[in-house]
Amino acid sequence: MMRYGTGTQKGFVLIMVLWVLTVLTVMAISLTYMTRVESLAALSFRKSVAMKFLAEAGVERGVAEVLYRMRNLSVEGSEVWGVDGTPHVIETDEGNYSVGITDESGKVDINRTPELILRNLLGILGHDLEVVDTITDSVMDWKDADDFYRLNGAESDYYMSLPDPYAAKDADFETLEELMLVKGVTPEILHGEEDKKGLIDFLTVYSGTGKINLNAAPREVLMAIPGMSQEIADVLIETRQAGVVVDLKVLFGENYAFMAPYTKLSGSDTYTFETTGYLDPEETGYGIRAVVKVGGAKGFNYLYYKSPADIRHDRYDKS
Repeated sequence: MMRYGTGTQKGFVLIMVLWVLTVLTVMAISLTYMTRVESLAALSFRKSVAMKFLAEAGVERGVAEVLYRMRNLSVEGSEVWGVDGTPHVIETDEGNYSVGITDESGKVDINRTPELILRNLLGILGHDLEVVDTITDSVMDWKDADDFYRLNGAESDYYMSLPDPYAAKDADFETLEELMLVKGVTPEILHGEEDKKGLIDFLTVYSGTGKINLNAAPREVLMAIPGMSQEIADVLIETRQAGVVVDLKVLFGENYAFMAPYTKLSGSDTYTFETTGYLDPEETGYGIRAVVKVGGAKGFNYLYYKSPADIRHDRYDKS
């Protein structure tokens, strides 16, 4: 009589050992993978925090530069920073940051500027006539107090018919992001795309005036002023970069009476600071956009702060 007990037990033990080794191997691989993922996540978090601190340093540096400018102070060996959005890159031992400062008076105040300038700005940014008409009329309807809508605009009856209904505000815009509620405005139009600049970069709710400060306006805003030509815009940009004061009557010529109601040369006390912190210039940095009222008893006061923010300084055409 043959016995199989011993051989069968040995085979079973061998199978169990193989299963245990397989499980341990999988556990070891999983542990190694998880450790690597956590290590990379920790490194990424550390880099993100470091870049955020650099961007925050950029905001503080920008505020200091505005205070120097307002008090006619300057650091020996350094230039006075402009307030037309031109970026300045500062290198540190830990990385670098770029800072662009824009005087809010150089932007189009969505609550105060005539609709003609908004219409012109949308066209300059490359939008077709239908989009321009729809957004311009809808913006005007959104903030006016009545329920009568313009030819291409919208009032509460339109917004209440949407899948997620809401009423027209019938009051001034409080933030620029509020434009996302307006008929015709899309994220691509407001924030821009790779081949188109965003409307949000050239608008403000803080200047409190319908006039454009020629000493701070980006080229796109300059070109939106009725009667403005490419040649006049070029002269304005060149002279303000050189610190030269121009005679607007001479520069505008026969268009002076037409353009003067839309323009001014004085600035404001409210500025947008767009900063980006980098550890490696080849990598995507950490951006911050802050609107700050500079001056007064406290020195400065934040009106708006977005962190992180999509900052692309190449959106501005300064050349």
